[in-house]
Amino acid sequence: MLPTEVPHPHVARRTAVFTESVIREMTRLAMLHGAINLAQGYPDFPAPDFIKRAAIDAINADLNQYAITWGAPRLRDAIAAKTKLHYKLDFDPAREITVTCGATEAMMATLLAVVEPGDEVIVFEPFYENYVPDAAMSGAELVFVELHAPGFTFDPAELRAAFSERTRAIIVNTPNNPSGKVFTREELQQVAALCQEFDALCITDEIYEHIVYDGRPHIPMATLPGMYERTITISGLSKTFSVTGWRLGYVLAPPALSNAIRKVHDFLTVGAPAPLQEAAATAMEQAEAYYPELRAMYTRKREQLLLPLLESGYRCHSPEGAYYIMADFTGLGFPGDDVAFARHLIENAGVAAVPGSSFYRHRDEGAHFVRFTFSKSEETLAEAARRLR
Repeated sequence: MLPTEVPHPHVARRTAVFTESVIREMTRLAMLHGAINLAQGYPDFPAPDFIKRAAIDAINADLNQYAITWGAPRLRDAIAAKTKLHYKLDFDPAREITVTCGATEAMMATLLAVVEPGDEVIVFEPFYENYVPDAAMSGAELVFVELHAPGFTFDPAELRAAFSERTRAIIVNTPNNPSGKVFTREELQQVAALCQEFDALCITDEIYEHIVYDGRPHIPMATLPGMYERTITISGLSKTFSVTGWRLGYVLAPPALSNAIRKVHDFLTVGAPAPLQEAAATAMEQAEAYYPELRAMYTRKREQLLLPLLESGYRCHSPEGAYYIMADFTGLGFPGDDVAFARHLIENAGVAAVPGSSFYRHRDEGAHFVRFTFSKSEETLAEAARRLR
């Protein structure tokens, strides 16, 4: 969304190309009107007991001072072990893993570390809203490639046309927020081939890696031939363990790239919360039985929201991963104005969603969508379904 006001002469121009978060604006409106918040993607149910107990134990053990800037050694070891077990990727915790204050900081630190002002960075749309301000603050010029609804697939010719000698990187978010798309191996191979042809980096946002449905695999870009050397993988704990407020993310990258990212991270935030890092290490060490339970839980929640939306007249593609549904509301007879429709939902139905245009470069391309999240309790989803019907 582009602001209309004239910027103050003492405000940096880079802030003029983005506004406050539309998602968090919808949260405030939901609170104002007493609506059920299916806009912001945070759980309203408890985190697993084992991670909460570990945090309490860490605080009681007085692990309350600075951790090593790159992350507590035990947590980096746990990340390395999980990555090797699940994906056969062998990252060195001492040189190739950096713990950050959430995946949000991980992306910002990465772009500041690898992008020069004026470099082009390719982004698929619909996109997670943070990528636009991230690009503005790092000086990148975004080039957009559409994921075409309803299946949210890209046209290989459009993707190739987006690459040029100015392309520094492409951002791949899989499983994808907001569309719920999980990129296939064939699609990732097409991206990988272009990255190698144009000597570009691939920055992946894999924060929803453990939330996939119907037996689909999550395939990290770094596992593809020739891509370890040019892939920066971002993930974290927030979505997997329902602790979005803990702000724990991490970056996996070869040593030369990690060195640059670590320098930015050091002076951006110093480090993530020390006791929560110890709790995160415990969680990852104990999580192998938990991951299947997580997928099963969100599979149930997906159906609990998807079916009422379809029955209410929305057109929806069943998400393949993550916990969002992009819903086309034009079949409800409402004019194609997603912002007005989102406000209508909050004020008259008592349910908050995110206007789809906030995920697109050209607002009209998303003006018939709203995004719902199903990262809520069964009770919340049941009441939301009642109100939507």
